[in-house]
Amino acid sequence: MSEIAKGQGPRILAIANQKGGVGKTTTAINLGTALAAVGEKVLVVDMDPQGNATTGLGLERAAQGRSTYEMLIGEAALADIVRSSSIPGLDCAPSSLDLLGAELELAEFDRKAFRLRDALEACVRSGACDHTYVLLDCPPSLNLLTINALSAADAVLVPLQCEYFALEGLSQLLKTVERVRRTLNPRLGIQGIVLTMYDKRNSLSEQVAEDVRAVLGEKVYQTVIPRNVRVSEAPSHGKPVLLYDHRCAGSQAYIRLASEIIQREQALRAAS
Repeated sequence: MSEIAKGQGPRILAIANQKGGVGKTTTAINLGTALAAVGEKVLVVDMDPQGNATTGLGLERAAQGRSTYEMLIGEAALADIVRSSSIPGLDCAPSSLDLLGAELELAEFDRKAFRLRDALEACVRSGACDHTYVLLDCPPSLNLLTINALSAADAVLVPLQCEYFALEGLSQLLKTVERVRRTLNPRLGIQGIVLTMYDKRNSLSEQVAEDVRAVLGEKVYQTVIPRNVRVSEAPSHGKPVLLYDHRCAGSQAYIRLASEIIQREQALRAAS
């Protein structure tokens, strides 16, 4: 049994939702920053060909041979592609556009659903990855890249936009998580669901929040991420919103979310 499977490696969270525009990458960047700010050592693994997590942390897209694509096809070790961000304690495994073709290439590999898990375990075994949290930023689809992330993760964090169309895809995602748990990764759980783009002036946001909490109860974080212009502006400056404007409502919400996640993780460890 690997160190990760025994719970001795980092806590690995896949940030996933097959719907685009719900705040996955924004959550990966800013949650990672907030966790690093309280002393955790965090690795963001950019599994999305768009590479927004990479550029949102102020890093350029990966140069030839130095991205998660090469890691997945076995041409580079995870430790060799990890780059430090400007934020102490926060590293990134960058994406590249080559990931667009990775699904077809991975179909020819043995253990095609476990390429990311194997890379993470090798990194932990070697001592090169000493992170306490690994955040996997997934593409907005339930493709083989997302399946790799779910197969590698301890738990899934689901950003959910406060609108009814977003709710429609949630049940499909939860079914996918259950299917992966049964067939590929029995340790996979739901860390929580975070409501994003919440507008307290809009009764629809409140209604969606009430409906999700009624169905999923304590799986939904108490923290909600408000619709906030500073959150939207920060990526264009290559910064997490916590660096762009740490006093804004969005920054404060991600700090509270990080605290809530740490509390949940401590409770899980205490119960195990």
